Amino acid sequence: MPGGRLTQQERQQIALGLADGLAYAEIARRLDRPTSTVTREVMRNGGPTAYRADLAHRATERRAHRRGQAAPRGPQAPPAHGRDAEAVRAYEETLTTVFIQQGTPKMMARVMACLCVSDTGSLTAAELVRRLRVSPASVSKAVAFLDGQGLVRRERDASRRERYVIDDDVWYQSMVASARGTLLVAETARQGVAVLGSGTPAADRLENIARFLDFISESIVRAADQAREVLHTAPAAPPEGDAASGGEATSGSGRPPRTGRP
Repeated sequence: MPGGRLTQQERQQIALGLADGLAYAEIARRLDRPTSTVTREVMRNGGPTAYRADLAHRATERRAHRRGQAAPRGPQAPPAHGRDAEAVRAYEETLTTVFIQQGTPKMMARVMACLCVSDTGSLTAAELVRRLRVSPASVSKAVAFLDGQGLVRRERDASRRERYVIDDDVWYQSMVASARGTLLVAETARQGVAVLGSGTPAADRLENIARFLDFISESIVRAADQAREVLHTAPAAPPEGDAASGGEATSGSGRPPRTGRP
């Protein structure tokens, strides 16, 4: 599978595929590229209905030119944990694209993704401006939106600087909010039963919709409550044998690993 930047010819093939109504996965297969590459390319250049190969290619060249001109401020720290910086950047763009597809506005999605891939889960406005290469006003607007949605919160660090934090619990709150929205649709559907007359085809349809959405909403909340602690649990460290005591390595359940028959 080829790597590197998309060529102008590949972008033209993407445009033709979109015009033919092909799915991103099929376009990617024909280009021998990851689906995420095609998805990210389309979403950052106008979306499936507005994508233009020539405009996308010029926009990419401009972004590359700006990155080349951006002078690093001070010594650059090596990537944490020995990570591949380019791979992290590409993943952050992929995560941003997914957030956009789920309905998050682009700038807000970029801030969310940037916070998600930071080890601390929190950044200052200056750090976001530097990492995203956008204006302070853009960051301020995005944070205000995310704060209003309960997706980030503001804190003061020891230096009294305001930090924007993406709480691990935000995913639980998001699921609960989604369930509430689903329940609202169910309640509204049930109101229509009385209006349309119980026992009529339209009323029966709405009653079935309400029952289905009731079940889905309750299931989401129940599952979220049961799984909530997962968000706050550190992954178990890989088991290691105790060489000093001659003990056996154990599995994640605390039992010795199974061995084959002699």
